[in-house]
Amino acid sequence: MTTSTARRTPRADCIADAAGGVTFDIAGVTAPDAALVLRRRGGTAADDTVRLPLTPAGGDHSRAVLPSTVELAEGHWDAYTDDEVPIEPGIRDLRALLDRVPESGRVVVRVPYPTADGRLAVRSWVREPHAEAGDIAFAQGSCTIEGVLYGTDLGAGAVAEARLGGTVHQLSVTSEGASFRFTLAYAALVEAPVEKQQMWTLWLRPAEGAEPVRISRILDDVWDRRSIFVYPVHEADGFRATPCYSHDNDLCVRLTAK
Repeated sequence: MTTSTARRTPRADCIADAAGGVTFDIAGVTAPDAALVLRRRGGTAADDTVRLPLTPAGGDHSRAVLPSTVELAEGHWDAYTDDEVPIEPGIRDLRALLDRVPESGRVVVRVPYPTADGRLAVRSWVREPHAEAGDIAFAQGSCTIEGVLYGTDLGAGAVAEARLGGTVHQLSVTSEGASFRFTLAYAALVEAPVEKQQMWTLWLRPAEGAEPVRISRILDDVWDRRSIFVYPVHEADGFRATPCYSHDNDLCVRLTAK
């Protein structure tokens, strides 16, 4: 009689640090010279694949380290063994990502997360400068957005911008140090009847003549805010409006027909 042993699906526990590094402890991979492979979803260039050497960590466990100094372009990076077996997510310790205050102008964020089909991936952001969205307050027909700017200073002529295609609405900004605040009246975005969904993207121009900075919320452990951060909907004559986040955690205002 012969017996066979099913191959164990590799599973990784992850620890993320505040600087952007991630440590992977992987069960089920012990071969010499093995590696953990991160591949950017949809990428085709050579730098869209990163190999992280595995070292023994006791028993049938191995360890790989993604330092914050290793470049990962923005996007979703799927995790595999070096023989193309997808890695399953285990315990994810993301406590160091909460309430982050970046120490330098370049903001690097890596959040390990489980995909919808049960695989391990890493969401990567690289922003310099970066405008971090904070609290949002609501009044009749408007919202007031607060945030903090990293990587550059707020100066004279700073404005917020709501953009849709080539249309730009500028909004006055008040600031104190690196903190900014502005109010957006939804009706200002309605120049014609709203017949289909519009996603207005929100930006901060730190000073007159400066390049605009996308307003996003990435300094925590949430890799996709769309179904988690749900804000009140304002109903007006002919349209509905609400702030929301995109799949990249960028802050937007969504208009829909009523």
